[in-house]
Amino acid sequence: MNTDELLAVTPKEMAKSLLARRQLLKQQLPTVIRTLEAEEQNLAPKAKKAVEVSKNINSKVSELKEERNQAQKKANELLKIVKKSRENLVQKDAMINLDPSWKKEKMFEEIEEIERKIETSALDHKAERKLLDKRKKLIEDNDKWLKQRRNLNPEMVKYIDARREMNSLYRLADKSHRKMLDGVEKAQPQHEKQQKIRDDLREVRRQLDRARELLSQSDNAVNHWERRLEEGFGELGEGFKDLLSAQKKVAEGGDSSFARKKKKEISKKEEEE
Repeated sequence: MNTDELLAVTPKEMAKSLLARRQLLKQQLPTVIRTLEAEEQNLAPKAKKAVEVSKNINSKVSELKEERNQAQKKANELLKIVKKSRENLVQKDAMINLDPSWKKEKMFEEIEEIERKIETSALDHKAERKLLDKRKKLIEDNDKWLKQRRNLNPEMVKYIDARREMNSLYRLADKSHRKMLDGVEKAQPQHEKQQKIRDDLREVRRQLDRARELLSQSDNAVNHWERRLEEGFGELGEGFKDLLSAQKKVAEGGDSSFARKKKKEISKKEEEE
């Protein structure tokens, strides 16, 4: 409908159109509301379950992180003790060098470097897993060495036991860390799924509230336009103001609301200049 056609519409025609729309809404809204209520009943338990799943995943990740931290903390403390003990044994010539190449290996330094990278570097999951694999290999090699040392030098039992416990703790830390990474990887798509369900549920509830509001207003709206068609568009009492006052004002030479708005904009522009 163009401007001329719109201006040609009479108040009675407009009222009939509005009445027909309100009557149609009154007929259709109960079905719309039932449909939306069914959607809400379907989404609500899904949203609740998604929240619970996310909560369980995050809780498990937190537990694994704490388990990893505790194991690494204890292992790092033992690492310092073992290093000091080894230095003392070397000074006393109590270390039996079964493998000359082992002396050149800097196992302690490598483990410490891995720990530093894990704790301070912003690594992706793939990089973290590579570091964990490297530490696992170091510990496996060390276990073989420890077994040989224990058999050949009983005096080193205490030292070897400390290193073995350290290795065990590092393994526990690695295992917890890997499980934690798996949990983090699962958490992201679950969070996205949870967010989508919650957004869908929020939208359904918004539409449902609006539909209920419109339905509650339907009777009054229908009665309003039925009375207008019967009694006219002037002042009819409370709640029925004169709908033609603006038209009469323009007919008498006054400005329309559009013209008044335009004048205000021009006046404001001139003041700014």
